[in-house]
Amino acid sequence: MKILIVATVQSHVAQFHNGVIKRLKEKGHIVHVAARDNLKEKDTLKIETVDQIFDIPFSRSPLSFSNIKAYKKLKKVLKQERYDLIYCHTPVGGALSRLAGKKYFKEGLKIVYMAHGFHFFKGAPKKNWLIYYPIEKMLAKRTHALITINNEDYEFAKRKLKAKSIEKVNGVGVDFDRLVCNEDRDAIRTELGYSKDDFVVLSVGELNSNKNNITVLKALSLVKDENVKYMIAGNGPLRAYLEEQIEKLGLDGRVQFLGYTRNIGRYFKAADVMCFMSYREGLGLAAIEGMSFGLPLITSNKHGINDYSVDGQTGYKCNPDDFNKVSEYILKIKNDTQLASMFSENNKIACQKYDQNIVAESILEILEK
Repeated sequence: MKILIVATVQSHVAQFHNGVIKRLKEKGHIVHVAARDNLKEKDTLKIETVDQIFDIPFSRSPLSFSNIKAYKKLKKVLKQERYDLIYCHTPVGGALSRLAGKKYFKEGLKIVYMAHGFHFFKGAPKKNWLIYYPIEKMLAKRTHALITINNEDYEFAKRKLKAKSIEKVNGVGVDFDRLVCNEDRDAIRTELGYSKDDFVVLSVGELNSNKNNITVLKALSLVKDENVKYMIAGNGPLRAYLEEQIEKLGLDGRVQFLGYTRNIGRYFKAADVMCFMSYREGLGLAAIEGMSFGLPLITSNKHGINDYSVDGQTGYKCNPDDFNKVSEYILKIKNDTQLASMFSENNKIACQKYDQNIVAESILEILEK
C-alpha cells in the first residue's frame, strides 16, 4: 500500500506514530507524512523511516484562514501521489484529509481517522459541542474506519457516528524502553535538591489550562508538611501565571519547574506520586508512563483517564477542581507506605496493555483490513 499519514504538526507524528510507521515499512508499505513542520521547536523529536514528508501549513484552530491554503496544498499532494490509504489524526488534519480525499473514493482511496480524544465529551464546554461535534458527525460518513482510544469516545461513536467501521485501541502505545533509567534514585533526588525525607509529587505535560496544575498547587498549599514537594515537567504558556500563583500561595522552595525533557524516566524514578488533574484527555500517556515506574496516581475523573485510573486500586481520583481532596490523597499516600506499595504493584501490571508493541499491532491490523 501507499499510505499518507496526516496530522496538524509533525511533532505529533514523531511523538506518537514512529512505532506504527516502522511496522508499516517492515511490511513493505510506502509511507508519506503531511503535516506542518514544527520540529525546530521540539529539537529532540524526529520522524523516522518515512519515504517522504510534505510540509503543509495546518493551523490548530479549525477557524483559521491558513487552513484554506493547507487544504489546497493537501489536495495537490493527493492528486500527485494517488494514495491507497490516508491515516489521519488531530481535528484539523482529520477534517481536511476527509474533505480533500472525497474526490478519490471512487478510485479506491480508504480513509482511517484516529480520534485522540473527542473535544466533545461529558462535561465539555458548549462551544466544543457546537464546533467539533457537527463536523465530526458529517465527516464520519466519509470515514472507512474511525479509531477511538478510550471507552467513553468508543461508546459515543457507536451510538452517534456513522463511520463504516468503529474501532478502539489502547491509545498510541507507550515506548516503555525509552523510559528506562539506570541512574540511582537517591543520586537523582540529591541532584534535584531533595532529601530522603522529602515526599515528591510529579506532574508531566504542557503548562496549559487543560493540564490544570493550579489544582495541585492549591492542594499543596493546604499540606503544611514542608517535606512535600512538587515537580512540574513541561513547558507552556502558563509558566509565568503558575510562578505568580506559587508566590501567592506561599509555596516558594517547594515547587520546581523541570522544563521540557525527553529523558523523563529519571523524574518518574525520583518521584513518589503522580498527579494528573486534566479536564480532558483522550487517554493521557504521561500518567501511564508514571504507572510503569510504580507511581501511585492522583487523577481527575474525566474522559479517557477513567480507562486506567481506578479509585482505590491505582490511587485516587476526584473532580479536577477539588484541591481539598487532592491534598487529602497526597497525605494518605505519604503516610501509609503499605497502601502506596499496593498502588505501586497494581500500576506496574495495569500499564502493560498500553505497550506500544501491542498497540501498534492492533493499529496495523485495522489499517491492513
